[in-house]
Amino acid sequence: MRAFISTIIFLALLCSSAPQAANAQVLPAPVAWPAIEGTYTIPDFKFDDGEMLPELRIHYYTVGTLRTDAQGRTNAVLIMHGTGGSGKQFLAPPERFAGVLFSPGGLLDASKYFIILPDDIGHGQSSKPSDGLHAKFPHYDYRDMVTAEHALVADGLHVNHLRLVMGTSMGCMHSWMWGETYPAMMDALMPLACLPIQISGRNRVWRDMEMDIITSSPDYNGGDYTTQPFGLKAANDLSWLVGSAPLYDQSIMPTREAADAYFKARLAQISAGLDANDELYALASSRDYDPEALLGTIQAPVMAVNSADDQINPPEIHIVEREIGKVKHGRFVLLPITPQTRGHGTHTLPLVWGKYLAQLLSQTTH
Repeated sequence: MRAFISTIIFLALLCSSAPQAANAQVLPAPVAWPAIEGTYTIPDFKFDDGEMLPELRIHYYTVGTLRTDAQGRTNAVLIMHGTGGSGKQFLAPPERFAGVLFSPGGLLDASKYFIILPDDIGHGQSSKPSDGLHAKFPHYDYRDMVTAEHALVADGLHVNHLRLVMGTSMGCMHSWMWGETYPAMMDALMPLACLPIQISGRNRVWRDMEMDIITSSPDYNGGDYTTQPFGLKAANDLSWLVGSAPLYDQSIMPTREAADAYFKARLAQISAGLDANDELYALASSRDYDPEALLGTIQAPVMAVNSADDQINPPEIHIVEREIGKVKHGRFVLLPITPQTRGHGTHTLPLVWGKYLAQLLSQTTH
């Protein structure tokens, strides 16, 4: 789920000599900490359904310097974004990851850790339908995305071990898949705001609704539109609704006038810069997600965190409580609703759940 991210980079710590894939560059830094931006190109990428792309670009950001200890373990941390997001969202604004976790003295202080922030397939500056292929772009799924993430980490950045794998929403689901697909590659896992079962129930239906709104829009034209179809805004209005937080929203919109003003000023911006095919593909990519059967193969300790006001992963269905027992070293935390939580978007607020990350890091110290 998109985090309604700022486009202003809150750049992270330390000028670093971190490993770089092709076309890497240092971003200009308005504050004291630069991040490294680059693109790793995978030739002849074969998708899960057999489709091919001669060159798959995976764009990324890194913060800090890669180090390896005598046992071959690195200080690398992989953080994966949600649907419609990008690695850039973790660099801004200050109350999110960079300003809280990556800053001096933070739990993921970039003077100590090497932080990897990829743009997934179909997102950010990685290869995506809007680059030119439109609806002829390969129909990627979560397995393809995780495969490409691994290629960036292992082949592009030459990291063979991860101190921590974590992610928000879609990145949360990818975290479960990393634990199952590469069980010996990480020390710890922290999935934020998802369920470790296939996407079903209301979570599946709202995605179906959004996809149907886009494809049934008269101006969608089979994906070959010249201007963004009308249905894109309606689909994103629905995304806002399912990802919203009733308590917080009431506090910032206590009157009908305030709510109307919010709608005009805020929701009108949600579709800005988005592409209908990119949105459609991103929503459809969750179709293969189903980690439930292999949860017992995860070796790393897991700290799964959801929020009680998350309408996408509602607590009353008790899914994670049921499934976490299958994980050898698993723990689940359900955050109570407070004025600080933001529904599904709580996943990007480490001030709310940071103490659980601290516990996970402490429990997995070598």
